[in-house]
Amino acid sequence: MSIFEMLMLLCFGAAWPFSIYRSYKSKSVAGKSPYFLAILIMGYVFGILNKILYNLDFVVYLYGLNLVMVSTDLALYFRNLKLIKAEQK
Repeated sequence: MSIFEMLMLLCFGAAWPFSIYRSYKSKSVAGKSPYFLAILIMGYVFGILNKILYNLDFVVYLYGLNLVMVSTDLALYFRNLKLIKAEQK
């Protein structure tokens, strides 16, 4: 286990609850990119696969937690997009 990998995942993970909260409350897609979020999701999936295949340790749970949070933010993006389109009708 690398302490630096763990700290990196903790730092990245600390930002996602704020992003999720803002997405949920604002009901806006402004400033969000579904492509960027999808690339982050792929990165976390590859990180999890690396941990499972080569160096399984508890850091895999941090990858999983971050994956869940980014996926939640992406789901909120599509929810908000749907809300915006419904308002325009």
